[in-house]
Amino acid sequence: MNTFLSRLNTIFAFTLSVMAALTFGCFLSTAFKENKTAVDIGTTKAVVKNVPNFAASTRDRNDLGQIAFDLHTELSSLFNWNTKQLFLYLTAEYETKSNKLNQVVLWDKIIRRGETTKLDFKSMNTKYYFFDDGNGLKGNQNVTLTLSWNVIPNAGTLPRIQGEGSYIIQFPDEYKQ
Repeated sequence: MNTFLSRLNTIFAFTLSVMAALTFGCFLSTAFKENKTAVDIGTTKAVVKNVPNFAASTRDRNDLGQIAFDLHTELSSLFNWNTKQLFLYLTAEYETKSNKLNQVVLWDKIIRRGETTKLDFKSMNTKYYFFDDGNGLKGNQNVTLTLSWNVIPNAGTLPRIQGEGSYIIQFPDEYKQ
């Protein structure tokens, strides 16, 4: 009655349905897990320089912030059987006259399953430049550093989580040469 291809199609469709149900069950088993942990951030150096804007055709000058940061956290509680890796990133948020909210990524790191989850950095330089599109860093007393991460699961959504703890940098009122 049924041909070989018809039976093969039925087995394939049934297998896909079972796999989809199992994958959804895997997602549900960790979907409501709280992926937060405490983060201790500090700085050892905060300097601001006034540098030429090489990207623009005008002769504008922009602020370049240079910081060295300390970062201490233990991320082992974020790993479970459904976690493939973590994507960590350190951001600076601040307000200027021209922009209500500025966000700059200063550093990032990927931690895969099985790698060390304890971060203990001292006087580490940023990985990316900290440019402001103007002169908003000089004398800025409210630049907030936060560590956030994405949990990359085997199955499920990709949540963006901010660590519990932040640090406020106060940049000097004078440019460093």
